[in-house]
Amino acid sequence: MTASPFLEMKGITKRFPGVVALQEVDFACRLGSVHALVGENGAGKSTLIKVLGGVYQPDAGEIRLDGRAVQINHPDRAARLGISVIHQELNLIPAFTVAQNIFLGHEPRGPLGSVDRRRAEEEARRLLDLVGVEVDPDDLVSELSLAQKQMVEIARALSRDSKVIVMDEPTAALNGNEVRKLLELIRQLAQQGRGIIFISHRLEEVFEVSQEITVLRDGRVVATRPAAECSMELVVRLMTGKEHATFRIPGRRPPGKAILELRAFSSGRYFQGVNLCVREGEIVGLIGLEGQGQREVLRALSGALPITGGQVLVDGRPCKIAAPRDAIRSGLAFVPEERKSEGLCLVRDVLENIALPTLRERQLGGFVRRREERRVVRRLVEMLRIQPPSLAQRTHNLSGGNQQKVVIAKWLAARPRVLLFSEPTRGVDVGAKEEIYQLMRQVTDQGGGVLMVSGDLGEVMRLCDRVLVMFEGRVVKEFPGDRLERQALMAAQWGMMRPREEGAADVP
Repeated sequence: MTASPFLEMKGITKRFPGVVALQEVDFACRLGSVHALVGENGAGKSTLIKVLGGVYQPDAGEIRLDGRAVQINHPDRAARLGISVIHQELNLIPAFTVAQNIFLGHEPRGPLGSVDRRRAEEEARRLLDLVGVEVDPDDLVSELSLAQKQMVEIARALSRDSKVIVMDEPTAALNGNEVRKLLELIRQLAQQGRGIIFISHRLEEVFEVSQEITVLRDGRVVATRPAAECSMELVVRLMTGKEHATFRIPGRRPPGKAILELRAFSSGRYFQGVNLCVREGEIVGLIGLEGQGQREVLRALSGALPITGGQVLVDGRPCKIAAPRDAIRSGLAFVPEERKSEGLCLVRDVLENIALPTLRERQLGGFVRRREERRVVRRLVEMLRIQPPSLAQRTHNLSGGNQQKVVIAKWLAARPRVLLFSEPTRGVDVGAKEEIYQLMRQVTDQGGGVLMVSGDLGEVMRLCDRVLVMFEGRVVKEFPGDRLERQALMAAQWGMMRPREEGAADVP
């Protein structure tokens, strides 16, 4: 790397009550390159980019752009300086259209100063074509899938023609084909002379697009190196301070009786006639390309979507699920992919979030037994290694991985028969992933079951005892865990039904 950095962050320190989130961090980004910022959840990545984006003010240090010291005291100031930050948790207004979200705060204006809607829609359509997403500028954001919302966020960053674009876990909600398109777009943006700061827990993507890698651990920079001089094993060791294996996690006990059975399970236009079974001791994967109905199956089981046909049986008993409370009473616990908007009460602390679903269990005469509540919650916080371990910590201040652990903890407290996971490790670092995988196996070891949806085929192949593939709202193929091959799974996802393979059973 010979070009001088356009962006320099020098000696950045940021403290919160009781926590030093960043300590004398140096970071730089050159135009025309992709610089990856990696580290475990809680390492300081999100805090650093919030300082860059004007959300937080540093307690020490300075930021320089093109050699000039700048003060970034507000996100608007960052945008005016040519810095766009696409945060991990999407920041769109659901009731606005796609075009309104893309140009929010910098709408095209007509001769008299009014918003030029026609021009906004035309430019929005161009940007949407550029990022490769098939949505209409007039569509409401509330009607979009998570993957589509992610691409709208990227289109919004491009609308400002920013010199530096920060992408925090941009591929977490995308399927394989969408990931490939996005990585190619990142390369193109760098070739056009932009500087890209790329944050991802998927290290294979980091190595595919990045020229430099900076590793954060415990709020400090432990290394900045050219990507060509690094290996994945080295980066993991720098991130965690230890080695991590990537072997398959098999079931430790033979599957037992059926816990959850779906018979001709349907939900309107989302999916039809789904038949599946989850047995004691099993992790069952439900996969498909975006929009094939797999996520909606979990949402219908959780009571968030209407069930229009078929039967749900838990431990052999038919269950009527018309609302989330019905699912919970039936022993089904749903961990959603959008944890901030659907899984947590962000203004409440860790104690309240974990205790809420099982509040009635600790009531006596209408009063909550607070000592018992703290005992139960503290045991879960310690078991899941939620950081920081303070029960009084507001959940909106936690890292993404620790927020996910809080969501899991509250359902483990309810002792469900089946855990329904949608993207169980979305936005979670390699260390926390291992812990979540072990927790999922712990559930099955204790006689429960897991039904999971994941767009990460590597994760599916590592974890699942069986995998069912959905295409156009129906289950089209089933694979046993010992015969999982990436090529066969991808072919089934694309609807390429080949002659039956040994070990793969078609679902009637």
